[in-house]
Amino acid sequence: MNEHPEDAGLLAVLMERGQKQRLPRALDLKEKVERGELLDDFDIEFLEDVFDSFSENKALIDRHPEYQQMVARMAGIYASIMDRASENEKAASEK
Repeated sequence: MNEHPEDAGLLAVLMERGQKQRLPRALDLKEKVERGELLDDFDIEFLEDVFDSFSENKALIDRHPEYQQMVARMAGIYASIMDRASENEKAASEK
């Protein structure tokens, strides 16, 4: 018997949200920071929400290793956005 019968529904919702909302927005932000632009408050709030969601759903992902590689790739995209955004902020402050 499955200890967590709600997992399937929650995973479906999270995957749909990731595919239809978060990934497109992340790719837009990645392009933005690669152009040297700074993140605005709305962008930062979005990223904070995503990282909070990663934390909140860690146990779920731990129970389903078949999703761990995809989650790791997504986390890598967000980390690269933050790294580049930090570089852009530093460059802007040096001007």
